[in-house]
Amino acid sequence: MNIVVCVKQVPDTAVERTLRPEDGTLDRVTPDGLINELCEYAIEEGLRIAEAHGGEVTILSMGPAKALESVRKALSMGADKAVHVVDDALAGSDALATSYAMAKVLETTGFDLVICGAESTDARTGVLPAMLAERLGVAQLTLAGKVDIDGAVATIRRVSDDGYEVVTASLPAVVSVVEKINEPRYPSFKGIMAAKNKPLEQLTVADLGLSGDQVGVVGARQEVLSVEPAEARKAGEVVVDEGDGHLRVVGFLEELKLI
Repeated sequence: MNIVVCVKQVPDTAVERTLRPEDGTLDRVTPDGLINELCEYAIEEGLRIAEAHGGEVTILSMGPAKALESVRKALSMGADKAVHVVDDALAGSDALATSYAMAKVLETTGFDLVICGAESTDARTGVLPAMLAERLGVAQLTLAGKVDIDGAVATIRRVSDDGYEVVTASLPAVVSVVEKINEPRYPSFKGIMAAKNKPLEQLTVADLGLSGDQVGVVGARQEVLSVEPAEARKAGEVVVDEGDGHLRVVGFLEELKLI
């Protein structure tokens, strides 16, 4: 089975994130980067499926040169090979441009199953898996809390607000997973050493047959018009209940138009 796991490097959520003043996009170079949390669950699920059914796991990542750190970590977890799409022209790409570039790679590598995290901790759009499936012309199975493969059929438990739904589709397909699906493994020392010698292909916009105006800030369908720092958090108001505490709370909520 040819399994491709999409992996994104994101700024560490433990540090303050900033926007670049020149174009309003997220600064991905200055802060420390790490694998998006939900992508680690996607990697683990890909590895488990390959272990159960045979095949290879390929890591697909699009990002700046420093994203190679996250690609290497994914390889050290047990993936077989990786493709890193890296080009300065990609900076500022929105979800549409990102899905376009990644779909171009997948059309070349081929796949039986593409696995993604349900969303990233930086943008939190949650739309990339659906966009990939649409561009590739295959089924999408989203928000999976469990994945079962039986021959050429994939069945998931799709997490919903009131439980789960069982959804089935024929392969090839795109699956996105939630954090409840598994517990990602830690890279072993042997895995870290082995990752240094695993196949890693780096591709540019030109390699994908794309032009600079199809990706990046130029090709984005959205634009940041202005950026202002958020107001400093103000001290809260302490309410001493003298018999009218509930009325003051209700008044406060009405003032915020929450009720």
